[in-house]
Amino acid sequence: MFKKILIANRGEIALRVIRTCREMGIKTVAVYSTADKDSLHVRFANEAVCIGKPASADSYLNIAHIMAAAEITNADAIHPGYGFLAENAKFSQICQDHGIKFIGPTADMINKMGDKITAKETMIKAGVPVVPGGKGLLESVEEAKVVAKEIGYPVILKATAGGGGKGMRVVLEEKELEKAYTTARYEAGASFKNDGVYMEKFVEEPRHIEIQIAGDQYGTVAHLSERDCSIQRRHQKLVEESPSPFMTPELRRKMGEAAIKAAKAIDYESVGTIEFLVDKHRNFYFMEMNTRIQVEHCVTEEVINFDLIKEQIKIAAGQALSGRNYEPQMHAIECRINAEDPYNDFRPSPGKITVLHQPGGHGVRVDSHVYAGYVIPPYYDSMIGKLITMAQTREEAIDTMHRALSEYIIEGIKTTIPFHLQLMKNEDFRAGNFTTKFLETFEME
Repeated sequence: MFKKILIANRGEIALRVIRTCREMGIKTVAVYSTADKDSLHVRFANEAVCIGKPASADSYLNIAHIMAAAEITNADAIHPGYGFLAENAKFSQICQDHGIKFIGPTADMINKMGDKITAKETMIKAGVPVVPGGKGLLESVEEAKVVAKEIGYPVILKATAGGGGKGMRVVLEEKELEKAYTTARYEAGASFKNDGVYMEKFVEEPRHIEIQIAGDQYGTVAHLSERDCSIQRRHQKLVEESPSPFMTPELRRKMGEAAIKAAKAIDYESVGTIEFLVDKHRNFYFMEMNTRIQVEHCVTEEVINFDLIKEQIKIAAGQALSGRNYEPQMHAIECRINAEDPYNDFRPSPGKITVLHQPGGHGVRVDSHVYAGYVIPPYYDSMIGKLITMAQTREEAIDTMHRALSEYIIEGIKTTIPFHLQLMKNEDFRAGNFTTKFLETFEME
């Protein structure tokens, strides 16, 4: 087992990893930018190293600075968390070249799933259902028109190197295609320095359902049930839950088997997530693979009583998979608490937290790195915490969530708590009647 792990991340995920390491008797090293010098992950780690100025490029994305911090602290492993360098194949390879274990997949595994065209081709070979679409990158508007006619409108253009909705455009009919194609390529190039786009059939009334998987170095892969991430705004998830209210035992079995096939196709090692789009007829299609721990891993942990971070570390240390194929035993819901103003188009709201009271009680979990007096910096993702509730039924979990949200007091900044409070009372949400388009018609009262 590792003796010392450097966490190449910040905020609540860095604190989450530190807590598991403490339980495992592993020392930790926090890295931080000058903007994060007062963050709890810096205080709770055994050691802390400043790696640069506030901008991510100067700190959390600076591989040279992170590797230097690992060298001077004699860390024998690096946990990347999520975001930043978590799915950076170059970083994984550099760790391997320097004899420091990257707690995650190899560079080859990341590369196979990092490019969406390559990933789709890999899934087709593995027999995993994929959304009908073109065979590769589109080279011109004329080619896009031909492909669109072949698969039928509506279609969606996607950036091959993309994520978070960047370089993505839905096209309902041919007259919209030229403008959408030009815009998608420009946005993709500006966001990812890669303007390649491809086309797929647009799945109508879709649910976003993902399968948590774990694979070890010995070829064993297990699925650990599903999460429904359909409540999202501009392709950014706001609420996640497990099990999905749309799921059936038969669908879970089929999607679990497909996820295992997907992971085995690249000899996957570590924890990860296979994301699917599921249409109203419960047909499911591979969307992408996240080769890392995800923000919403907490809901899976609660419904199967299983520490995914601990499993990730054990797998990286060469231990055999301790998990198995799981059925959810509880119902859990996660609300992302962001420093954003839901009454003002979710505008970011950095600043000082003057008052903080976090909820508690039976069935409540809070994963957060903030405290009264903490200043939310403007340089990073706006998420300041995750509120998770769990119960025997979905209805009870929602009721517990509403109660917990009503106890969650944050003053000094705007947060998404009012949005979540209204969502928990929404009749369609409570009935499980929603798709990824749900928030397009949701209005704050």
